Amino acid sequence: MPVLVITGTGTEVGKTLTTAAVAAAAVAAGRSVAVLKPAQTGLRSGERGDADEAARLSGAVTAVELARYPEPLAPATAARRAGLAPVRPEQVARAAEKLAAGHDLVLVEGAGGLLVRFADEGGTLADAARLLDAPVLVVASAGLGTLNTTELTARELRLRRLDLLGVVVGSWPHTPDLAARCNLADLPAVAEAPLLGALPEGSGRLEVPDFRARAAGWLAPGLGGTWDARTFTAAHIAPRPVRGPRP
Repeated sequence: MPVLVITGTGTEVGKTLTTAAVAAAAVAAGRSVAVLKPAQTGLRSGERGDADEAARLSGAVTAVELARYPEPLAPATAARRAGLAPVRPEQVARAAEKLAAGHDLVLVEGAGGLLVRFADEGGTLADAARLLDAPVLVVASAGLGTLNTTELTARELRLRRLDLLGVVVGSWPHTPDLAARCNLADLPAVAEAPLLGALPEGSGRLEVPDFRARAAGWLAPGLGGTWDARTFTAAHIAPRPVRGPRP
């Protein structure tokens, strides 16, 4: 798996932290890693982007950004409003392939969800994954509403004949509610793919050495970690309500 594409079911679901955790686990295992961010929005020159943040948290990682747009919008919209050239899937694929020639693992982190457009005329992270023939990891939120967005993303991946590696919960709450606990069993069912990890809420605020030391414990062996979905789910599964006797 020289290239892994990481997408989310939407914005603010924990893609960058998941990318950092996968990178940290790979670095700890002795692998060379690059993080590629095709389009960074909402930041100006000199500000730390998602690829930089993933590299900061994970260790000796090559961070590459293809384009940056100042407004926090979808890449196509942000490029148009800034009067800058958009990113094309072909550029993403070429950049990832070039990085793969010198690294054991390349992580391509998208912006927003799978079908967010890079340019007004089209071109998405899904198109880049197709050109790369790379598996896709989906990062989902924990709570209410995540089943719908996760299933839609998984269906689109299957429709495009892309390999869905699995699902990671990008921010597992300290005190999970009923929906979150039930979703541990339901997410892999609706995605028809394994649950491959759960990052604890606030993991991005950990000191860097702590983040690197703990990252493998948040990820399943398929992502280079030690996390076990069955054990985690059993520890959080919501008990069924007790029904009283019928009158």
